[in-house]
This record gives sequence, structure tokens and C-alpha cells, in this order.
Amino acid sequence: HVPLVESGGGSVLPGGSLTLSCTAPKFSLEQWTVGWFRRQAPGQERERVSCISWREGIAEYADSVKGRFTVSRDNAKNTAYLQMNDLNPEDSGFYYCAAVYYVDTCFQWGMNHWGEGTLVTVSS
Repeated sequence: HVPLVESGGGSVLPGGSLTLSCTAPKFSLEQWTVGWFRRQAPGQERERVSCISWREGIAEYADSVKGRFTVSRDNAKNTAYLQMNDLNPEDSGFYYCAAVYYVDTCFQWGMNHWGEGTLVTVSS
């Protein structure tokens, strides 16, 4: 049983776009803040890319993705999204969604549930 399921990864050219989705098959995400994290190389720590709060949908972004990535959520579809534009090779890696209950922000060590990740490859 995997609590969160990511989809939408793939291979794109530099400058391209992808939209990642994160859904929870077994529970409602409505009171869960959802974060997107990525690991760019094996052995590296996961870094927080973006976060969207459960209460007011407040979005947070890492400096490296501001202006290019947009996080959103659709509680009716029980899904969170990460729209990624103007991708560059440094954006490559495994992207994970994670959720934390009833907290308005997210950080790696505080998340309650994780997905298994989806691979994004940006290469010419």
C-alpha cells in the first residue's frame, strides 16, 4: 500500500514542460498540506521544491524554481499538481510528493506520507 501516487514524469528537452500529479488512493487530501521534493542524484538529500498548504492553498517554492514551477491542488479530484515550465538539466531527478496532516507548511523530516517518486529527465 503506497499512500501517495505520483505520475507525469518523463523525458523532455531543455525549455520543455511537464505536469506532475499526486493523488491519495486511500484517503482525502483535503486537510493535508502537500509538498513536492526532488532528489537530483543518488545519495543526495531530497530538497524541497514546493509546498501547498491545506488551509488556504498558500504556495511556497525553492528559489531555484520560482517563476518556472507552479503548485496547485484540486480537492474535488483529490489531487495535487506541479506544473514545471522552462525545464533545464539541473531539474532532472526523482520527484516525490509527500503530505503532512493539519500543518500549514512542509519540510522533509515532518511529512507523514510519501509517494515512490516519478523520474524527470531534462536532456538534449
